[in-house]
Amino acid sequence: MASPLRRTFISHIKKRNTFATFFKQQSTDTRILQSVYKDVEDSNLSVTEFVWQNLDRWPDKTLTVCATTGHGYTYAQTHRMSINFAASLRTKLKLRNDDVVAIILPNLPEYPCIALGILEAGCITSMMNPMYSAEDLKRQLEMVNCKAIVSSKTSYPNITEALNSMKRKLPVILTDNDALPEETISFAEFANDLHVDIDCLKAVKRSAKDVAIMPFSSGTSGFPKAVVCTHKSVVAFNNAVLDPNVIAIEEATANYQSVIPGVLPFFHIYGFNVLMLNLMCVGVKVVTLSNFKPEVFLETLVRHRAQHLYAVPPMIMFLAKHPAVTPAHLQSLKTVVCGAASISSNDAEALLEKNRRIKFRQGYGMTETNGGIAVGRKDDSNHDAVGHLLGSCEAKIVDLETQEALGPGQEGELWTRGPLMMSGYYENDDANREVFTEDGWFKTGDIGKYDDNKYLYITDRLKELIKVKGFQVPPAELETMLRKHPRVLDCAVIGIKDPITGEAPKAFVVAQPSLSVDPKELLDFVNKQVVSFKRIKEVQFVDAIPKNPSGKILRRTLKEKYC
Repeated sequence: MASPLRRTFISHIKKRNTFATFFKQQSTDTRILQSVYKDVEDSNLSVTEFVWQNLDRWPDKTLTVCATTGHGYTYAQTHRMSINFAASLRTKLKLRNDDVVAIILPNLPEYPCIALGILEAGCITSMMNPMYSAEDLKRQLEMVNCKAIVSSKTSYPNITEALNSMKRKLPVILTDNDALPEETISFAEFANDLHVDIDCLKAVKRSAKDVAIMPFSSGTSGFPKAVVCTHKSVVAFNNAVLDPNVIAIEEATANYQSVIPGVLPFFHIYGFNVLMLNLMCVGVKVVTLSNFKPEVFLETLVRHRAQHLYAVPPMIMFLAKHPAVTPAHLQSLKTVVCGAASISSNDAEALLEKNRRIKFRQGYGMTETNGGIAVGRKDDSNHDAVGHLLGSCEAKIVDLETQEALGPGQEGELWTRGPLMMSGYYENDDANREVFTEDGWFKTGDIGKYDDNKYLYITDRLKELIKVKGFQVPPAELETMLRKHPRVLDCAVIGIKDPITGEAPKAFVVAQPSLSVDPKELLDFVNKQVVSFKRIKEVQFVDAIPKNPSGKILRRTLKEKYC
């Protein structure tokens, strides 16, 4: 009998086959947006085979180092430890193919070893947020039928509460070095066991179609869903990003190694796939930060002379607008890629004013697309767009009412498909039917458009549109205007109930430090620029805008807390 994961994959085989047939005919429909990059070569490599294929070129280069403690590992050390860890999972915990192992950790130097060790054991890696409550963890651990957990003492109380609520006992491996709670397992004992029988790994047989990772969707409009990504889709995504016209980070040589801050959380697909796995393929040194602390982040940029930065909009806004950030902090940076949510060219320009040598570009993706679907060329200067579709991908903009494909310059919902797509949401047929069409298109829920030069633009989230008197108001448009006010540090706009218009825009604003601003001044600043139905009705000042780890505004949290 096929496993649930196998059934999930099989349920989408027909869509993939339809995609392959249609892809051969794609040039006949000019309303389907194509990539400007080369097609992705088909690969049957597993994720671990793909990531480690260049190991012999930089075994002694540092892979990860902690920004605060300085401890870290070389590529060779990480590889050896991942093999030992995998063998320990198989022999000591009796884990088998397709067993799901949760990683509930912040960014630590051990993270690549753990993630790849789980895959090496033939298991499935499921990344979870270490800041989640016991109830959140319970929901996710139950959803994926987890068989073991790797975490730290920080998250252990919530894990214990979650497991007690589930009435289950699972092996819990902790990365801490001392004073471990009873009944937990030391990660070091598994990863550094030189006597473990690694021959057991010869029995692990993984095909490209097997499931590799199960991250969770962002949860901006509901509870996160487990996203099923195969080895083939993960490798396809990473191959697409390694296109010479896309990746701007130099490969390691005997005398040189690029450095990047590992500040994007690895439990999120952007940090896991785009930063961690992809950059291992070119021998980068990743300086891990367990969370975003401004002073540590700035010190890391300067002390390690980071040449590259993968960021999300809140980081860009911090670097661009915060008075504590000077040009000296950004002096070593060559490239910046911003993803997870789009920003305006004005925000990009504010950053570039501090260092004109930086090559800035945007990217766009979702957990469901393995982290990316579009990115600008490495020499791009179009800061409003999120770039071009990655190799072998295609997209179309559809009318919200008729679902007919639209042409250049017309806004509608973005649909996409390609080899880097997820197989589906785990054991959630209703959600899969909602987001996939019969011919394999994935409905992103994002509003966008493209131009005659094949640049893609994301203008808003479909589910976050505010309906005023039947008119659709995009929050991002109003947020962009608010951020132009010199006394606004951050903001978010949501729809609130209105007895006359149905809904009305309400703005939540974080003021610049030590500065005050009159709400009427902000209302006048924005409302004089927009038509009547887009005018903001109310401004409320808050200390911070709630966002998920990738920087997307959690509008649902704002509504629950303030409305």
